[in-house]
Amino acid sequence: MGYQYMTFPLPALSTRQKTLLEVSIRQITSVICASAGNQLTVYYQGRLPLAVVNERILQAVSPCRTLPALAPSPGGEEASPFAEYRRDAILAGAGLVGLQLLRMAMPGTFTALYMARSAFVLFVARKFITSGVRSLLVERQPNADTLTTTAVMASVLGGKPESSLTLLALSNFAEMLTTYTAERARKHISNLLRLDQQYVWKIEEDGHEVRVAVNSLKIGDRIGVHLGEKICVDGRVVTGAAAVDQSSITGEYIPVEKAIGDYVYAGTVLQNGFLEIVVEKLGDDTALARIVHMVEEAQARRAPVQNFADRMANMLVPISFIAAGLVYGATKDWQRVLNMLFIDFSCGLKLSTATAISAAIGRAASRGALIKGGNYVEALAGVDTIVLDKTGTITVGKPQVITVKTSPGVTERELLLLAASAEYHSAHPLASAILEHVENQGWEIPPHSNTETIVARGILAEVPDFEDIRGGRILVGSLRFMEEYQIPCQGFDDPSAENCGYNLVYVAREQQLLGSLVVSDPIRPNLKKTINQLRRQGVDEVVMITGDAEPVAKHVATAMDLDAYHAEVLPEDKANLVNRLKRRSQVLMVGDGINDAPALAFADVGVAMGGRRTDIAVESAAITINSEDPLVLSEVVSLGKRTMQIVQQNFTATIAVNTAAMLLGAIGRTNPMVSALIHNAATVGVVLNSARILMANKKQGITFVK
Repeated sequence: MGYQYMTFPLPALSTRQKTLLEVSIRQITSVICASAGNQLTVYYQGRLPLAVVNERILQAVSPCRTLPALAPSPGGEEASPFAEYRRDAILAGAGLVGLQLLRMAMPGTFTALYMARSAFVLFVARKFITSGVRSLLVERQPNADTLTTTAVMASVLGGKPESSLTLLALSNFAEMLTTYTAERARKHISNLLRLDQQYVWKIEEDGHEVRVAVNSLKIGDRIGVHLGEKICVDGRVVTGAAAVDQSSITGEYIPVEKAIGDYVYAGTVLQNGFLEIVVEKLGDDTALARIVHMVEEAQARRAPVQNFADRMANMLVPISFIAAGLVYGATKDWQRVLNMLFIDFSCGLKLSTATAISAAIGRAASRGALIKGGNYVEALAGVDTIVLDKTGTITVGKPQVITVKTSPGVTERELLLLAASAEYHSAHPLASAILEHVENQGWEIPPHSNTETIVARGILAEVPDFEDIRGGRILVGSLRFMEEYQIPCQGFDDPSAENCGYNLVYVAREQQLLGSLVVSDPIRPNLKKTINQLRRQGVDEVVMITGDAEPVAKHVATAMDLDAYHAEVLPEDKANLVNRLKRRSQVLMVGDGINDAPALAFADVGVAMGGRRTDIAVESAAITINSEDPLVLSEVVSLGKRTMQIVQQNFTATIAVNTAAMLLGAIGRTNPMVSALIHNAATVGVVLNSARILMANKKQGITFVK
């Protein structure tokens, strides 16, 4: 792709500091893009001037704390800002209560402690003051923190420093909630590259297996992978045969049979058998690593969604200063000037928006949906295209027996018990489907003696007679398996079922076919209802993408009444498709596997849904849904739209009330205390309006759109 990337450790930074750092780093000529999170990731072409990068990191974080080290690193534990925000929120709240009690109980002492009260307020507001002053000095323009700083300084100079503690307490509390949610949701992608496996069995020239560290392997080495072990390299099979679960790469829930000459991928797991593999790719060159790096690139390139409240607050900051200057010039009345400065537009705008976003995040969490940031709540409001991955998203991702067909004279119970006995110790998903089906019937599965697994074919087992059922040599497997043992299957093959994505499992005793089972990965209950609800909420297009064949994709798309579908799609193509859709719409992508991760990261809103989702899908997605119920998806989309409606209501109310208060203050109809009361009442009102999100439709989830 012609680019490289490097990571740098970062201390705890606020969202606005991360944004400033990203902007600063992107101004370096060789930098393609930069993303600041728990660490700074820089994508560049050519030579990256490390000294310049380190200097700009220091400039961004110096108001906060000094970095312990500025060398590039693959990852590590970073300090969390959550504790700092929590401490300052508690400090401001406790200080406000304590000072109010002191004023009522000991007014003389309260007045005498003016300097101490002022110092306390300035200490609590130190981060806002630092940011506000820095905005003036570095960016040459005031921001919302500059206005907050002005309000704090005005309260101190006006002899009422404690009046700004409410703003400081709520601001820190909102930052605390947002930081907690984001940090809890995000995991380090570097953990995926470790594959949770530090050692591997290396095969020496004499054929002996030696346990060595994964990072000691070289291209051309041979490794042995046994039952249940994870493959840690990309390579080619030279000996053995096995069923490999490669759902982490391809999304297929059925293990793929691998034999000599087949290619295998890092991150996949052996379900049975043994493989000897020649190492062809290691570390960052593996398919898994390429997917992870694509996710990192997508996250760095994702268009930032600025907080609308901050934009509005920044626009209104000059108005407050201009109004104060005009009033002073016209009246020379400092009380009227204080009226202007005590009425803070940004307070209501920022707090009500932060409360609405935090309430939305909390409300979604109560329904098993974790939203990783407020920008995704805002993005949900504009979603008009939904992209659904098939396996594990549209379907359950867990095969089930849906049809049993028996030969004449054979009962369904006889067929199922013999098949379950043969498959009892198999780890294959199709075997699990048969066993679960029998257990649901309440039948006791008879034992078997000897078993033999034929890779990519089926299983042979000796089952003794039991109760009224005759045992013998039982064969369970594919049509090809039966043909190899010359067992006729006329009348039991069903091409139409296979075209619909079903798996046909044949069961025979000796040379007699007993019947067949149709095993399917069913469509999620309530999915069609979910799609209908999404359309009522303003979604114009619902699209399915899948790696399955055309007939399977067409069958599912028709059954779900989807607007479009794309079959036989590779992971890279999923991301490209999402990018094409983004040119004309706002896209929400739902998936659950590593193969979905790039598309999830490129989408405006990525959603990882269900208990079978992979770690990298969770990391890549903006929202993770723990529930298996797809209706939660429509509830989350509705929540985003309703939240933004409330935010806009708050904007209107805040601007209207504070403008009226400012006009009254300018003509001397109010004093600073009344102005502060009006301002605080407006702020409390819009915050309570935002808090309604937490109580909305409690009995019916979080669905607002009827």
